[in-house]
Amino acid sequence: MTHYDLIVQNVRVVSHDAPEPVPADIGIAEGKIVAVAAGLDTADAAEVVGGVGKLAFPGVVDAHQHWGIYNPLDVDTEVESRAAAQGGVTTGLNYMRTGQYYLNKGGPYAEVFPEVLGLSEGNAFIDYAFHLAPMSKEHIDEIPMLVERHGVTSFKIFMFYGSHGLHGRSSDQSKFLMTPEGERYDIAHFEFVMRGIQKAREQFPDKAEAISLSLHCETAEIMAAYTKLVEEDGTLTGLEAYSASRPPHSEGLAISIASYLAHETGLPKINLLHLSSAKAVAAALLMAKTFPHIDFRREVTIGHLVADIHTASGIGGKVNPPLRPREDVEALWEHLLAGELDWVVSDHACCRDEQKFGADRDDVFLAKSGFGGAEYLLPALVSEGRKRGLGWDRIAALTAWNPAQRYGLPSKGAIKEGLDADLCLLDDDRPWTIRATDSLSAQEYTPFEGFELSAAVTDTFVRGMRVLTDGVVTGEPRGRYLHRPTGS
Repeated sequence: MTHYDLIVQNVRVVSHDAPEPVPADIGIAEGKIVAVAAGLDTADAAEVVGGVGKLAFPGVVDAHQHWGIYNPLDVDTEVESRAAAQGGVTTGLNYMRTGQYYLNKGGPYAEVFPEVLGLSEGNAFIDYAFHLAPMSKEHIDEIPMLVERHGVTSFKIFMFYGSHGLHGRSSDQSKFLMTPEGERYDIAHFEFVMRGIQKAREQFPDKAEAISLSLHCETAEIMAAYTKLVEEDGTLTGLEAYSASRPPHSEGLAISIASYLAHETGLPKINLLHLSSAKAVAAALLMAKTFPHIDFRREVTIGHLVADIHTASGIGGKVNPPLRPREDVEALWEHLLAGELDWVVSDHACCRDEQKFGADRDDVFLAKSGFGGAEYLLPALVSEGRKRGLGWDRIAALTAWNPAQRYGLPSKGAIKEGLDADLCLLDDDRPWTIRATDSLSAQEYTPFEGFELSAAVTDTFVRGMRVLTDGVVTGEPRGRYLHRPTGS
């Protein structure tokens, strides 16, 4: 007789490789899934949780979060991982860099990253990892060390930092990024980052499939010029003004530059982050056709799928790249339904009210960029996607399987025997209204305030440990840092 630490009984298991959910029980032992079948014997189970016919989704692998960007990393890790668990997220991949915000320091990752690991350790309710941004020449030289010693296999370039800080124009790039005097964070640096990552892929052939580069694609010069135009004209305000100041063709041009550089440097693993517009996706698809030897992946956020410049709740919806007009939202859905986007993320960046808004709360250019949303990722994608004909299998692939496969997490991403027991239970017939006051995030507002959803996550399990019970976070923070590729 098989011993189970836990059986989750009477659920409908959702999988990326099955068009419809399958009724089953899920048997868990030592943090792993050991059985997925109907009628498991509960006689030798230490605990049984009744699923009452809910959907069992693979735990969400939210491939784009920002713990510690505005709040102390140790605090953010605990509080925002609670909000993540509330939305069925069991793995959070967080972007981290040196410079202003985050730890507010420069220097080598050999010194900075152990501090990042120390501050986050023991504070997360979900499993987690970090993507790192090589901001200086020294960081490029550190890539092999980061891969081998720390299991960091994904890296990032912020293309817009050429003339902009995090929230708007910056006349002193070096001061903002805390890079060495005489170094530039520009297209040439991006090229050398790519060469450094490809060199690491060749140095570690057994890990090469998991090593990739992600890019925030906006063009600094276009943004600077259009921001000036929008401010001088003065006609547009709020999120409409911000979208116009960072126009979609800025995304398209940056994607084209990034893709050619990937071709030039021989780096075949490129992730194009948070595509926000029809022009951005069109450029990304054109580049995939132009450079078929490059394995491009295309990301979209739940915010860009459900909110537009008019429906979002005020300038709290400021984010980079911006929320767009409704026609861009509809274009993103067309591409998602056509199978042309690879995963959906939250881009969760908790920015509390006192930090978010400037002296003039109506001036979008004074507000800080970014907002939370991991707690709405799966419920909102199910609510909006099912109305549009998005299959259950596609939702599982977009939120779990695809990012897990790309980012070196072979033990995550599906409810299958032998994999980590990461899952969440979702009631697909539970209408509710988003209210910031109901979120476990420290953020006091949400751009999704008042949005109506039709599905809700009720329970979340990380490696078989129940971290969300009937909508309430339970237990202690026992999330682990993931040295990638896991199992290597």
